[in-house]
Amino acid sequence: MSVLNVPVIDLQPWFTGTPEGKAAVARAVDEACRGIGFLVITHHQIDPALIQRVSEASRRFFALPLAEKRKVDRPRDDAVRGYSAVGEEGLSYSLEEAAPGDLKESFSIGPSNVPQDDYHRGPAAGAHFEPNLWPEGLPDFREAYTAYFEAMSALSRSLMCMFALGLGLPETYFDDKINEHISMFRVLSYPAQTEPPLPGQMRAGAHSDYGSLTIVRPDGPGLQVFNKAGQWVDVPHMPDAFAVNIGDLMMQWTNDQWTSTLHRVVNPPFDDAMKNTRRQSLVFFHQPNYDAMIECLPVCLAPGETPKHAPISSGDHLTSKFVKQTTFGGTKVTA
Repeated sequence: MSVLNVPVIDLQPWFTGTPEGKAAVARAVDEACRGIGFLVITHHQIDPALIQRVSEASRRFFALPLAEKRKVDRPRDDAVRGYSAVGEEGLSYSLEEAAPGDLKESFSIGPSNVPQDDYHRGPAAGAHFEPNLWPEGLPDFREAYTAYFEAMSALSRSLMCMFALGLGLPETYFDDKINEHISMFRVLSYPAQTEPPLPGQMRAGAHSDYGSLTIVRPDGPGLQVFNKAGQWVDVPHMPDAFAVNIGDLMMQWTNDQWTSTLHRVVNPPFDDAMKNTRRQSLVFFHQPNYDAMIECLPVCLAPGETPKHAPISSGDHLTSKFVKQTTFGGTKVTA
């Protein structure tokens, strides 16, 4: 069943904990994931003070001179940590589609307090547990980002439990596949546009996300989803809510029964000073353990059907996508 607009789902019945409440939320989530791949969640249990704290820390960072932000530049293509400047990424390239660099800058972190053992630091781990980079001279920046990462990790686990129940699996089915997750928290800053964008250039070009799910907290409208009727529709912007979408790996896990939907961030009206303002989003990209094999779930395969996707590890899939989005025509784009 297609869902043409993004539904709003109240998670309070899930967190209240009754079997009936959990089942009702899981059904609503399953319907949204099958129909459009996006949902807006309310009563998510995340402290508004923490959201405000990390938002303010981010604004202070992005207000720094470019030379200061460059001191924590992303170290290399496969290590998604630190700062990326405006135009250095093109999300459409993750789909192998050409477009100018996106009109955004970002700062990214991964897991903190990573154990010094072979699983986390050995050759198989690659860059998935790369050390985080931290700017100097910004009180509470590191602490706010680390606390937000942990809060989003907990919310993501709850969402994965909802996913499992909605698919007819035990609630804890995904637990051992995400207990060493290689997720990323990224804050995106979209500057006010002082000159017209290039043809095809957007704040964030059309793309799907790569992992299991994404949790987004924007500070304004602009996020759009391409529904199954071929329409770009706005994701409802609600000040006390998060937008959630599933990623490519969840779509593969469900044999395409769930939809990893194209989405984008559109440009503001260039000639409207009231709307052409800076925009900021807090984005948590949840990614299963790097060695979790993503292959068709048995409950998503009818008798006589074959899986639509070859098995792939979460880590290999993520690495291939990130290298594509930061490489344009084989050449790394720099500011």
